[in-house]
Amino acid sequence: MEEELAMLKQFIGQLQELLHNGSHPPSPPSSSSSFIVLHNPQYQNRWCLPFTEETSADDSCDIVMAAGKRSGGIFNMLDTVKQPVKRSRKDKSQGKLSTEGDGNMDQEIWKEFPHDLFEALVSRLPIPKFFQFRAVCRKWNALIDSDSFSRYCTELPQTIPWFYTITHENVNSGQVYDPSSKKWHNPIIPALPKKSIVLPMASAGGLVCFLDIGHRNFYVSNPLNKSFRELPARSFKVWSRVAVGMTLNGNSTSDGYKVLWVGCEGEYEVYDSLSNVWTKRGTIPSNIKLPVLLNFKSQPVAIQSTLYFMLTDPEGILSYDMVSGKWKQYIIPGPPDLSDHTLAECGERLMLVGLLTKNAATCVCIWELQKMTLLWKEVDRMPNIWCLEFYGKHIRMNCLGNKGCLMMLSLRSRQMNRLITYNAVTREWVKVPGCNVPRGRKRLWIACGTAFHPSPTARA
Repeated sequence: MEEELAMLKQFIGQLQELLHNGSHPPSPPSSSSSFIVLHNPQYQNRWCLPFTEETSADDSCDIVMAAGKRSGGIFNMLDTVKQPVKRSRKDKSQGKLSTEGDGNMDQEIWKEFPHDLFEALVSRLPIPKFFQFRAVCRKWNALIDSDSFSRYCTELPQTIPWFYTITHENVNSGQVYDPSSKKWHNPIIPALPKKSIVLPMASAGGLVCFLDIGHRNFYVSNPLNKSFRELPARSFKVWSRVAVGMTLNGNSTSDGYKVLWVGCEGEYEVYDSLSNVWTKRGTIPSNIKLPVLLNFKSQPVAIQSTLYFMLTDPEGILSYDMVSGKWKQYIIPGPPDLSDHTLAECGERLMLVGLLTKNAATCVCIWELQKMTLLWKEVDRMPNIWCLEFYGKHIRMNCLGNKGCLMMLSLRSRQMNRLITYNAVTREWVKVPGCNVPRGRKRLWIACGTAFHPSPTARA
C-alpha cells in the first residue's frame, strides 16, 4: 500500500509539473479552481482531481485514495502507467541537445511574429547593442532605412547625449564619448574632406554640423550611420570667426532642419534643408549694437526654435528665432571673478557654467538665469575636494558640448588635463576616462567638440 501511495504521489507530482509548464489548456474564467486530469489511453474514463491554491499534492492523493476504496478500480487503472525510469546524466544531456537542435517549432513561432512589434522592440535597444544587432543579417541591417522603424525611434524619449570631439593629435577624425557606458568610440565619416581641418560646430536631431577651419564649407552628417550632406556655397564669404547654431523644423530630421551662422559684423544666413538653399540673408537690426562681440568659446544653445548666443560686450545674450526671424538682445551682467564661461540649457532653462577664481582658489560653478530679474543665480559648484586639485594652478576651461541637461568640460593646465561631465538634473559630477589612440595606449588631448543625441536613423 505504501509503495502504491508513493508511486501515486510521484505520478501526481509529474502531472502538476506538466501543467505548470503550460501543456494543459487554460481553465474557464468562471471557475476559481483547476483540475488535474488522469487519463489512460486504454480506457474511456477520465478522472478529474480538483486542485486549488489551497490544495496540496497530499490532499489530492487523499481524494484518490478515498475514491479507490469506494470503486476499487482506480489503482487497476494506474497500474498500467509505467513507473519513470531514472536516466543517467549522459542520456539527459543527449536528450537536451537533441531538443535544442530541433528548431522547427522556433522557426514557425518567429515566422508569425508581428513585424511592427519587432521594430518597436529593436528601437528600444541601446545604441551600441543596436549596431551589433545589425550585423546579424541583411534584413536586420536594412532596418536603418525603414521609415516605420525611424518613426518608432522618433517617438521614444531622447537618450543621454553623446559627445563628438576632435583631438589635437588627429584633427581629421573624431572621437565619440558615450556617458552611459563611459566608453570612447572611433567613428569614421568617409565623406568628410581629408586634407582640411573640419570642426564640429552644432547639432540637432542626431546630426552634427561641421565647418572647415577656413570658414568656407559646411557639412552635415550623422556619425552613427554615415549619412552625409555638403551644404551649398554661401552667397558671400566671411573670413572672420562665425558662430553656428542648428535647430529642427519638427520632431525629427524628416521634417527638415535649419543651420544659422552669424559673423562679428552682424551678417548672417540661414540654411533650410528642405529647399537646400541659404535664405534670409541680411544683417542684424540696428537696434542691436554692432559690431557683435560674440563669445566664440560659448556654443549657441537651442531651446525649441530659438538660438541663444553669449555676448562679451556688452555682457548678455543675443537670441534669434528661426521661425519668426526676429533678433533680441538681453543685457545681463555676469557674476564677478568669472572666466571661461559658456551657455548651457536644461529643461528649457538657460544655464551658465564658468570658472570662479579668488586669490589662488579656482572652482567650477553653475548658475541659472532668473526670468523675472534677468540675473544669474548660483545653483551648484564642483565638490571642494576636486577644486583643491586646481589650487595655485592656472586653469583654463573649455565646454565640449551641452545638450539635454548634460555638459562635458575640459579643465587643463601645464600639469594636468581633466575631462568631467555635469548633469544639471541630478547635480552629479563624473570624471571622464581618458581618450586613447584606437588600439593604443597614447592619451589624446581633446581640442573641441559638441553634444548630440545619438540617432541610428537620422538622415542628413
